[in-house]
Amino acid sequence: MTENKIFKKQQWSFTLLNFVVFTLIFALFGLIISTIVKNTLYSKTDEELMNFKGRIEQVQNEEREIGVPSSGNGQPRFGEGLFNPRMVTLKWNEDKEIINQEEIGSDIIAYYFQDLIPDFKQLDTIHNITVDTNTYRTLIFKSNNESSETAYIQLLFNVDAEQSIIENFEKILILCTVLALLLSITASYLLARKTMKPIIQSWNRQLDFVENASHELRTPLTIIQNKLEMLLTVPNARIIDKFENIALSLSETRRLSKLTTDLLTLARADSSETQLVKEWFEADDFVKHVCMPYVEIGELDDKKVQLHLHSNMEIEADKSRIHQLLVILLDNALKYTAEGDEIIVSTNVEDQKLVIEVKDTGIGISEESKKHIFERFFREDKVRTREKGGIGLGLSIAQWIVSSHHGTIQVKSNGNKGTIFKIKLPKKQKF
Repeated sequence: MTENKIFKKQQWSFTLLNFVVFTLIFALFGLIISTIVKNTLYSKTDEELMNFKGRIEQVQNEEREIGVPSSGNGQPRFGEGLFNPRMVTLKWNEDKEIINQEEIGSDIIAYYFQDLIPDFKQLDTIHNITVDTNTYRTLIFKSNNESSETAYIQLLFNVDAEQSIIENFEKILILCTVLALLLSITASYLLARKTMKPIIQSWNRQLDFVENASHELRTPLTIIQNKLEMLLTVPNARIIDKFENIALSLSETRRLSKLTTDLLTLARADSSETQLVKEWFEADDFVKHVCMPYVEIGELDDKKVQLHLHSNMEIEADKSRIHQLLVILLDNALKYTAEGDEIIVSTNVEDQKLVIEVKDTGIGISEESKKHIFERFFREDKVRTREKGGIGLGLSIAQWIVSSHHGTIQVKSNGNKGTIFKIKLPKKQKF
């Protein structure tokens, strides 16, 4: 129950974190899009305002040079291509009074601009203002015609259409952002669940690993403790009289030592602490060297161990780990074969990869067990395996060795009797 609460709490933490990230992304995205749209819509307007300002200043300079007003106090002629019906030019004196009412029309001034107060502090800066119910882009600059009553000129460009587009766009953007945030809540929750899956699986594997390891460690330790306590009860006894107790204690000590070594190997593999030391070597010679002692052991147990080595290729691999891999498979083959059975170790090449097969005619593995054979502490027959000294870690280590060399390992039936372990190791180019 406590574990479930921890997992749920962590899952909601991930959900909140994902939601915050999505929110920030959507907000930033909306801000960028809104800014781009505004700048795009106003760019043409601002360009016209600046061009019109430049033309007014040019006309005023011409008037000042010749001393004769050429277009009515610095106003460009309509025929010069700069006139826009959406633009209004207001001329102000120092007292903030409009002095070109007759040019524009007194009715227009009275209706639209009678309450307009110019802000002479924002000179040469284009910005938005609202006059009555209309929105304008405006630009105020000083008049350079000293002989005129005009002190400031204000250009106003009606942008009601652009403002309407921006407002509608912002409404759509806000609506889409809200919908995106609602969807992001669902996405955040699903992502959090997906994130938690490997964590939960790792946690469960760790619990199973600790539980199984504790169980495996407890058994030999209990046996050793019991036998030593029995020896303490007869301090004057001779070694030969307690030979079985001592031998069993030593056997369990060796099993305990192998178990701790295997556990350490797997722990280092999980943390990626173990580094492979690769080198180039001839595969067939190496396999033969590793298998020769097992040929002799097989003869002593009336089991036939044969070598069919036909790869004739070099590979780059960690010799000590490949040695450990072969030892694990050969040990299993000898454990689960009876007198008269046969074990065949073969090598060949498939798709430019080294293939190593270890076949036996032993008791075999059931189809259901093949699905779990590489899991840690898995044993098909726990009683029989314990009698043979197995702890269910060998094949897990074998799988790690093969995968660390970017290879594959498979298990299948050897016809009606026995098992085949097939390993494929890639061959790298030798430079």
